[in-house]
Amino acid sequence: MFGFDDAMTQEHPSAAQAAQPIAPGAALPHRKIIRSWITPLAERRTAIAVALLVLDWVIFAAFIAGTIVLTSWWAKLLCGMAAGFMIERLFIIGHDACHQSYTPHRGLNKLLGRIAMVPSLTPYSLWEVGHNVVHHGYTNLKGVDFVWAPLTKEEFEALPRWRQWLERVYRSGWGPALYYFIEMWWLRMFFPRKTYMGTRRPEFIWDGVFVLCVALLWIGGMVWTALATGQSVWLQVVMGFVVPFIFWNAMIGFVVYVHHTHPAVQWHDDKVAWAKAAPFVSTTVHLEFPLKIGALMHHIMEHTAHHVDMSVPLYKLKQAQKKLEDMLPGRIIIQRFSWRWYFDTARRCKLYDFTRRCWTDFHGRPTSDPAPSYA
Repeated sequence: MFGFDDAMTQEHPSAAQAAQPIAPGAALPHRKIIRSWITPLAERRTAIAVALLVLDWVIFAAFIAGTIVLTSWWAKLLCGMAAGFMIERLFIIGHDACHQSYTPHRGLNKLLGRIAMVPSLTPYSLWEVGHNVVHHGYTNLKGVDFVWAPLTKEEFEALPRWRQWLERVYRSGWGPALYYFIEMWWLRMFFPRKTYMGTRRPEFIWDGVFVLCVALLWIGGMVWTALATGQSVWLQVVMGFVVPFIFWNAMIGFVVYVHHTHPAVQWHDDKVAWAKAAPFVSTTVHLEFPLKIGALMHHIMEHTAHHVDMSVPLYKLKQAQKKLEDMLPGRIIIQRFSWRWYFDTARRCKLYDFTRRCWTDFHGRPTSDPAPSYA
């Protein structure tokens, strides 16, 4: 009998398509259809959001206190590194708030986002523009998305020797901290020149002044506590400020690298081909960790779901990622993490050949299979 469901199928074939997994060889449905699979998971809850932020701030403060009250250098170092890890967790909360996916309230998201980003010394408004507009709007489109954008062989060879050396360090597998500190924080976050931002807003300046004041107060606090407790000033500043900040830079540099760098991930230099490639699915990696380490990073590694629908809060990303992988079998890059895989990726993904659509080494020799053509 011809009923309502049959009529819906004929008038809206996409509705029937969305009800079952998409075959590996079939064309991908429109992004709106894909988003509709996980939109029901985009429910934001203020109580959970505030509780997570308070918990992470308390733990972060406890580790900073540990660098002060503990006397052994190695204990201070461990606390400093743990504090750096908590900066990463807090930043992920700020990242969610910046996407307006953390709570249902826009003004509260801005407030919580700024509070969460304080320990990372990240100007909220600058991150919002660079990340939301540029990175998410044009993921892996060369010339627009600047995050870990690979050079071509011609671009690399045109660089001065010192800059070639720096690029080699960045892509050695040991350079995420240096990359993020220089290319992202120093050049694009800490009072960036107009060359990098394209525009200047009073909000950018005030957010920059705010994080500068926070940094000075933080360092001053470490100096004061060292003098008050009869400890070495330089040791306290290093363990209570420098180590957490370096550890945070290493973590965020690593995270953004593995999110979009993989032998199977394609970069594009043509906007039309990029749009045809469904970049919200094809340019991201779901990195799986053992021992529920991914949960300790607020599920930010369930990254495909985040790019498909930025409104899904971090506490729902795991379910959203599973839904996508069930509906798009074989389409999403899923990678089990190991240090062998990581350094092999760093060895292979040095430069990108946009003509052959593959990764190469610094000599231009292909190190990955050619990606599909979407021209």
